[in-house]
Amino acid sequence: MNRTAAALVIGNELLSGKVHESNTLTLARALRPLGIELRRVVVIPDEVELIAAEINSLRLTHDFVFTSGGVGPTHDDVTVAGIALGLGRQVVRDSTIEALLREHYGDRITEGHLRMADVVEGTERYPGNSPTWPTMVLGNVFVLPGVPQIFALKLDGLLPRLRGAEAPFVLRSVDCAIDEGPLKPFLDAVVARFGDVSVGSYPHWGDDDHRVRVTFDGRDLARVTEAHASFIQEIPPAWVVRSD
Repeated sequence: MNRTAAALVIGNELLSGKVHESNTLTLARALRPLGIELRRVVVIPDEVELIAAEINSLRLTHDFVFTSGGVGPTHDDVTVAGIALGLGRQVVRDSTIEALLREHYGDRITEGHLRMADVVEGTERYPGNSPTWPTMVLGNVFVLPGVPQIFALKLDGLLPRLRGAEAPFVLRSVDCAIDEGPLKPFLDAVVARFGDVSVGSYPHWGDDDHRVRVTFDGRDLARVTEAHASFIQEIPPAWVVRSD
């Protein structure tokens, strides 16, 4: 059975437009080569009860859940409390993480810094990439920070744990110098012939040399390659700007 994932993205700053959200893109691009399908993304504010409800929903319907945001030292960092509520557990201070924080901050350490050592009871500390303190794991829930650079580092450190037996997704694309209207009959034909390949059509507006990018992806390299080649053979050659 193919493995699935969900992302729970937490932060008032995202929903108010103060901060640009990029972690979902990072997550999707990391999971595809592992053959894990990102099926759902939920963006919610910093509310304990809402985090609890969404965690319980997502962890029961997906193989993996990745949270992003809300694990810092300030008043609006309530992800740990929300997950604890959802799982019916206590929030406890982890002595190992506390020691790492004290070593890192030295005399500058504050109680705010030490809040980052508060974890859900029963949390697994999974060694990760820099910064050196571990990633929090609770069953199939991976608790990651919201800062994009740190999110990417932590996720990269998790990849060995996430690898499985599934074939990775493969992708082929064609950039076309025509809009979607004339392309539709050719798209319909390739979709009908290759039901096991996901075909996407994405219009582009701007100064680039193409109007539409058509993509073909799936787990079977031969079938994806065949669908891609079939589409190129069917459309007029002048419509093809490039393919890969």
